[in-house]
Amino acid sequence: MTEHEDAHREPDATLGEDASAQHDDEGAKKGLSLGAKIILTVLGLAVLVVGVIWYVRYESTGKYLQDTNDAQVMADMVTVSPRVAGYVAEVLVRDHQDVTAGQPLARIDSRSSEAQAAQAKAQIAVAAAQADNARAQIREQYATIDQARAQLAAARSKAAYDAGEVARYRPLAASGAESRQQLVQLEATARQSAEDARAQAAALTMQQRRVASIQSQVRQGTAQGQAARAQLDAADVDVGATLIRAATAGRIGDKTVTVGQYVQAGTRLMSIVPLDRMYITANFKETQLALMRPGQPVSIEVDAIDGIALKGRVESVSPGTGAQFSLLPPQNATGNFTKITQRVPVRISIEASPSAKRLLVPGLSVVVTVDTIGAKGELDRIRDQQKQLDRKDR
Repeated sequence: MTEHEDAHREPDATLGEDASAQHDDEGAKKGLSLGAKIILTVLGLAVLVVGVIWYVRYESTGKYLQDTNDAQVMADMVTVSPRVAGYVAEVLVRDHQDVTAGQPLARIDSRSSEAQAAQAKAQIAVAAAQADNARAQIREQYATIDQARAQLAAARSKAAYDAGEVARYRPLAASGAESRQQLVQLEATARQSAEDARAQAAALTMQQRRVASIQSQVRQGTAQGQAARAQLDAADVDVGATLIRAATAGRIGDKTVTVGQYVQAGTRLMSIVPLDRMYITANFKETQLALMRPGQPVSIEVDAIDGIALKGRVESVSPGTGAQFSLLPPQNATGNFTKITQRVPVRISIEASPSAKRLLVPGLSVVVTVDTIGAKGELDRIRDQQKQLDRKDR
């Protein structure tokens, strides 16, 4: 074979190799496209299945679950304040100490209150002495009245006797058997006796009236004694109030009182947090309240206890939005109005074990989810009732 023939054959071999490589590339492209289609189909089916499952779960339960993170643990804290003013003589508790109901917390210097109690006791004794003195005067006055009555009886007897003598001597003097001068003397004596009797009667009346005046002194002394006893009772209450006791069981917080501090009545000394009676206040949007009812179950997630879900119950729904109970409630009619979704406080009880409750303190942030499925037919009933009402109006 000549070199010219070999030169003609080599290009033919090269062309055959290029055609084979091109054929392999086209096959690879066709295979890749088929695998991609299968993968995309599987992914699409998975997304569709997940979407269907999500939609079914949402329609059956999901849309009835109302949640919010605008919620906090709360407790009805008791503010400890003194009823009397004075210097703090002793503080009997420390910060964050657990206390029981009736346990002494602090003591105020009671010497001032004790002095007021002693003064009230002295006033009671003075009033009692005045009343006793008036009663003694009444007894003496009754003796004087008895004496005045005897004197009046004697004066009336003498006046009657003298009047009888005048009546007996008057005919005798007229007949001349007795002297006229004797009759005149008897008449003068009779007039004097009658005047004495009237004077004794007036004196007796005056002595009897004096009894009523002295009896009023007795009543006055009794009233003063009662007033002093009331002052003593108030002073005793103040003496007892110098020892400040816990009104409820709980834990001491926000203690600001120190020994030697002068406090006024009503001054805040500390607070007692009843940790066994905590609850949650959750502020739900107004659009979440249509099916929310007391007694519905609640799932609680506390940020401070990660990974532990607590249970609870809806206790009550506030009768107004939070804005309505603020110090300065909004007045939409006074200016330009911008609609803002309002929030309504909902009180939720906590159902947790004692060990879990010990980890809760007021102010902790929580996320609550209320299951309102129990009231899912409420809106339909409301619509039916409204339709019936509309038909009646027509």
